[in-house]
Amino acid sequence: MSSANAGQSAGQLETRGIEPVPEAECNGHPLQLFWVWFAANISILGLPLGATLVAFRGLAIWQAIIVAIIGAAGSFAVVGIISIAGRRGRAPSLTLSRAIFGVRGNIGPTLVSLMSRLGWETVNTTTAAFVLLSLCSILFGSPVEAKSAPVLTLIFIAIFVLLTLSVSGLGHATLLVIQKWATYVFGALNLLVGGFLCATIDWSAVFNATPAPMSAMIIGIGTMAAGTGIGWANAGADMSRYQHRSVKAVRLVASAAFGAGIPLVLLITLGGLLSVGNNDLASATDPIVAIRDMLPTWMAVPYLITAFGGLLLSNNLSVYSAGLTTLTLGLKVKRVYAVVVDIVAIFAGSIYFMLIADSFYGPFITFISLLAVPITAWVGIFIVDLIHRHYYSPKDLLDVSPSSAYWYRGGIEWRAFGAWAIAIVLGFSFTTIGTTAQNVWFKGFLSDSWLGHNGLGWIVTFVVAGGIYFVLGGAKDRRAAQTENAHA
Repeated sequence: MSSANAGQSAGQLETRGIEPVPEAECNGHPLQLFWVWFAANISILGLPLGATLVAFRGLAIWQAIIVAIIGAAGSFAVVGIISIAGRRGRAPSLTLSRAIFGVRGNIGPTLVSLMSRLGWETVNTTTAAFVLLSLCSILFGSPVEAKSAPVLTLIFIAIFVLLTLSVSGLGHATLLVIQKWATYVFGALNLLVGGFLCATIDWSAVFNATPAPMSAMIIGIGTMAAGTGIGWANAGADMSRYQHRSVKAVRLVASAAFGAGIPLVLLITLGGLLSVGNNDLASATDPIVAIRDMLPTWMAVPYLITAFGGLLLSNNLSVYSAGLTTLTLGLKVKRVYAVVVDIVAIFAGSIYFMLIADSFYGPFITFISLLAVPITAWVGIFIVDLIHRHYYSPKDLLDVSPSSAYWYRGGIEWRAFGAWAIAIVLGFSFTTIGTTAQNVWFKGFLSDSWLGHNGLGWIVTFVVAGGIYFVLGGAKDRRAAQTENAHA
């Protein structure tokens, strides 16, 4: 299925799927991952995150900065921790997860991960198409709306997905190069746009703001983590599996924490500054338009180009990861075709939400945000297992038959799967599901508790999942077995 060198030059097709990477091809270094995570988080949509901290949580700007560092950069340290598994096992995150949940038990976490990836990619694609429509409105001098210009809308969706396919389809080596150099271009544009946005800040209000209580900071940290690093955690090993064996774990953690943390902290801080005394950005249903309206008219075009580029860089990485997750789920095709399958899915989804559905962002983002609960449970179990596991059997990771060492009982490792299921139920007990305060779909029986009211149920999910798995001894019991396998 793979050649001696499975497409490890930029511009060449990566032919490797989910099979572990041979040591001879593992020449990566952490700086590559730094640029990958930097590019994926350079989107100007980070501004609304900071706006919510100030406008809705009442944080002073120094508090918002601390919250951004701990919540955003800290949550990406979790991504870096999962990257350690990629360096050890040389396979994508959800493929390595077979060793924890069992061949069949892993289907649940893998399906949830794929749904989440496809969901956010549809958000990126739809938003990018709206950005291009907004650009046309400026160039043509009159409003251009999706449903009144269906052909143009289809063209813009196609442009975005084809640009994504050209990078994600070629694979890992091309992704590393594009993400690095595109960061320079769109990073410079972000600085330019940010400079003009700074002119709208009410600095006197910033320096005279009253600090919020510590409880508001704790809530803010949870909100930032759930909206940034936790959503990327299941992609950590996807990017690190080509890292050299000598790369230290601390450098993998630092590459993710600093790579994503630097742009996120800057953008979240700027968003907070813009919202001191002004709630427009935090409450906007379309943050792209809200930010555009803060700029001089002549800056609108470079701003929209910046927004489009940030969405594209994030989508490149997400679609690449989704392709690997699709293969882990059992699709028997080459990796590039799995990417095409994912592209077709988000193309169809974007068409529906832009041309057919009456509304999009509220209901759809609510749905895919729900998936954060089972993903967080998976992260808790994966990290506890990683503490004890230093070896993944390459042969057994790919063997989905009862002869696999990861078959366990009926294809399921019940301690891991049980901990995951219990944590999900408890996590949803703290959760309120709905698009608005009036349109509530579901309300957990613990949602009115302090944790539930402040959106911290995902922390309970993380702790309970990892805690139950640890108490049941799933990871510890396998240390001896994996040591024997390593010497077999």
